[in-house]
Amino acid sequence: MNLQTAVPPKFNGLDHLRTLAISLVFLFHYNILSHGQPEWLPELIRFGWTGVDLFFVLSGFLISSQLFASVANEQSIDFKTFFLKRFFRIIPAYLFTLLIYFCFPFFREKESLPPLWRFLTFTQNFGLNLKETGTFSHAWSLCVEEHFYLFLPLILLFLQFRHWIKKSWLLLITLFLAGFVIRHCAYQYGYMPVSEDESAFVYWYKFIYYPTYNRLDGLLVGVSIAAIYRFLPAVWSRLSARGNLFIVAGLGILSGAYFLCEDTRSYAASVFGFPAVALGYGFVVTGALCQGSFLFKAKSGITNFVAVHSYAIYLTHKGVIHMTQEALAACNLSPNMVLLISIGTCLLAANVLHRFIEKPFMKLRERFVNKQPELL
Repeated sequence: MNLQTAVPPKFNGLDHLRTLAISLVFLFHYNILSHGQPEWLPELIRFGWTGVDLFFVLSGFLISSQLFASVANEQSIDFKTFFLKRFFRIIPAYLFTLLIYFCFPFFREKESLPPLWRFLTFTQNFGLNLKETGTFSHAWSLCVEEHFYLFLPLILLFLQFRHWIKKSWLLLITLFLAGFVIRHCAYQYGYMPVSEDESAFVYWYKFIYYPTYNRLDGLLVGVSIAAIYRFLPAVWSRLSARGNLFIVAGLGILSGAYFLCEDTRSYAASVFGFPAVALGYGFVVTGALCQGSFLFKAKSGITNFVAVHSYAIYLTHKGVIHMTQEALAACNLSPNMVLLISIGTCLLAANVLHRFIEKPFMKLRERFVNKQPELL
């Protein structure tokens, strides 16, 4: 069987999409944290919360694609290598950021932090109350990804052991459909009883938005793309000729999702919004992977720089925005100027974290695992 067992060393299109994702996340949070944001920002960034869903689709593709390479070669998954690579890529920068949050209160964008054990066990996204423990709340998405990193290889091992790899698409469909049922129950029995409360938004985030079991759609879409890419090369070859069409179709689906999620706390948005957004971004990611698409062909030093620093930006941006605005509070600058300065300080802080924490630990990783192409 002619299976794809190697991926190109560089996906330019994915760099562009990483840059888009972190830009959406940054601007969405800036709009929430800012005391005087530019007038044009709130309307522009209403859909910015979906940046994290784009990250989920990208992670689902990149991580599962690496694991599928072993499965495609009928090899057992090297758990030691996989988890060591994830550890050195994710944990050092995360722990350093946690250290700053817990040791330097002036860095905190809000007053109170969840208990440290919640962060260390990646369970912060369960029962998270924005009002009481909203500091570093954006780490919820890292919890979701860590759960994915843990369970995906274990599930693949089980499927290999049972010789069910060829039937694994049934599991993907089951998990995708289960998401609708779980979100329905969470909405009806978790959020609805408190929906009239003055702090209803807190409960919506707690019961609907943050839990891992409600946010698998983007990851599942990414896994599905990787499965087609790895195991169905003939199908992928046909898809690759239509890269730009996939991007246009994805933008069309996202446009529909925008109106579906106009009231984010509605039943329709809560139950059907996440999969609609994931599907839209899935089409865009598929297009970006196709060699004929404009996203694949386009090269940009700017998006490459931002993509490389995207994890560091993600970790630190809320605290840096808060400190920047506090420092500029007495300067009477225009909202646009404050935004530009905040972008600069966030990029600077991310570069420091990347240069002095991420890169050294990535080099240290080479002592423990063989050098392999790293896409994420």
